[in-house]
Amino acid sequence: MKKFIILIPLYNDWKSTSKLLEQIDSQINNWSAEVSVIIVNDASTEKRSGLDSNYKKIKLIKILNMKENRVHQRCIAAGLKYICKNEDFDRVIIMDADGEDRPEELNVFFKKAQKNPNMTITGNRFKRSENIIFKALYEVHKILTLIFTGKLIKFGNFTCLPKTHVEQLIQKPCLWNSYSSSVVNTINNRISIPSVRGRRYVLPSKMNFIELVFHSLTIISVFRNSVIIRSTTIFLVYLFLIFNNISMFTLVPILFLLVFVFAILKISTRSNMEEFNKSLENIGNIDILEGTNSRQ
Repeated sequence: MKKFIILIPLYNDWKSTSKLLEQIDSQINNWSAEVSVIIVNDASTEKRSGLDSNYKKIKLIKILNMKENRVHQRCIAAGLKYICKNEDFDRVIIMDADGEDRPEELNVFFKKAQKNPNMTITGNRFKRSENIIFKALYEVHKILTLIFTGKLIKFGNFTCLPKTHVEQLIQKPCLWNSYSSSVVNTINNRISIPSVRGRRYVLPSKMNFIELVFHSLTIISVFRNSVIIRSTTIFLVYLFLIFNNISMFTLVPILFLLVFVFAILKISTRSNMEEFNKSLENIGNIDILEGTNSRQ
């Protein structure tokens, strides 16, 4: 029987996680697989509540309680490293805790995984539930990523990876910076499923505009070399076009380009393999909840 682990990074979102786990347990009821859940608790300041151990299909829940906050993407990296080092598994599914990754799509992942055992499966967004401003900003992000990296990244964290690909990913320092970009940069054997971004269960997103911009730049920064080459090309072409009409106005785009490249180079330095290798030292303690089926 195949062993699946669902990895969930979490920060102060226990109510959503409680509902998510109930939904997961219901959706995977007919799977011919053993399913466990690992939650990476990113030093939440709110007390854990709402989780129980009366799950029918989920065999086990482990909560890795981190001593210091390391942000979402680094929790995924640390979680994958922990799983490789400590767990027996065939596949890992990564989900956000807030409900935006819909549990009903897990069944599509499972069917695809059975037919494609050696492929990573990504949940490519084709429909989103956010307001029009967020949707517009997301489209701008995708266009900028395509222009400066040559990559069109349509997925976030919601993915399903075979063990071999998890083992490849944790060898890459870029995983400490951005998960989705690391998948694109490292794994060629990928297929996708159409995924609808669901509505959050409980709280509105706490991510502000500055954090969204930083997240976008972090994704792009994994492809630093491509950004440098493409930015240089854009700079030279633009300079040639404005050569006979140079003014303060025509130099503004160059200034923005320089600031953009500097930001990418700065953020790319966060891909620190030494810190990544020490990430499991940040685990303070581990709580374990056993599901009903593990006690039978």
